[in-house]
Amino acid sequence: MIAAIASGKGGTGKTTVTASLASIWDSPLIAVDLDVEEPNLHLFLQPVIEGCEKGYILTPVVDEAKCTYCGACADICQFAAITVMGRLILTFPEMCHGCNGCIAVCPEKAISPGQRELGDISWGKAGQVDYLAGRLRIGEAMSPPLMRLVKARLKRILAETGKDAIIDAPPGVSCPAVNAVLDSDIIILVTEPTPFGFYDFQLACEAFSPFGKPIGAVINRAGLGQDDIYRFCQERGLPILAEIPYDRAIAEAYSCGRIIAGISPELSATFVSLKDKIRELAALSRPQEAAHA
Repeated sequence: MIAAIASGKGGTGKTTVTASLASIWDSPLIAVDLDVEEPNLHLFLQPVIEGCEKGYILTPVVDEAKCTYCGACADICQFAAITVMGRLILTFPEMCHGCNGCIAVCPEKAISPGQRELGDISWGKAGQVDYLAGRLRIGEAMSPPLMRLVKARLKRILAETGKDAIIDAPPGVSCPAVNAVLDSDIIILVTEPTPFGFYDFQLACEAFSPFGKPIGAVINRAGLGQDDIYRFCQERGLPILAEIPYDRAIAEAYSCGRIIAGISPELSATFVSLKDKIRELAALSRPQEAAHA
């Protein structure tokens, strides 16, 4: 099972929930930080890093001795990463999305694959939990290509071990967030009962619902703000899987990098219950997936 912990906005407690779930999970697990622009799951899990490698994206390299300047490569590129101006051909590796379309359509086979560094992929152990993360290179604008490399490694690990996975997804509803939840079995949206939290929670529901995956909500800082989220969930039939109270002790633990599931028996029970409900919700979706297949 792959559970993606997502949120409509930053600062709702998504990483806090991910770390706490990882700490109480009772079967083999890999915790994945896919928030590659600002990874911070390691601050709570404190993994021992066992390995690290660079991630790259393929970019075009033109052999102008073979090029006839026909413009086929520029015509297929939707991101202007390669362009032809008369007898001059220019490439812009920073704009390349790595689709290799230009290589495929070049009639003279004048374009070969080069590469651009995206960032780092690291892995290790946090106690009994496996850890996997990506970190985008400073100055790199595109995170989804690096995320796909992290997910490819995750897929191999899961195929070999059969472990569960919890993904700490990027916040929001843009391409990185969609990329993070796309292969999950269940999406957990962490939100807060504030006007901003409610607004972005609605956006997240609208963005992720078309994937047909079960979605559940975790209300962080419960007791703060308004009841709009509760009414919205009731109207949409979205289960509220857990509520984390608005409590100074939780904020203090978070600020010190502590896992909040460990600061009281009540919070530990909350996350054990959340883990069980995630499994139940994921199990309910499998007969539907089989029927569609």
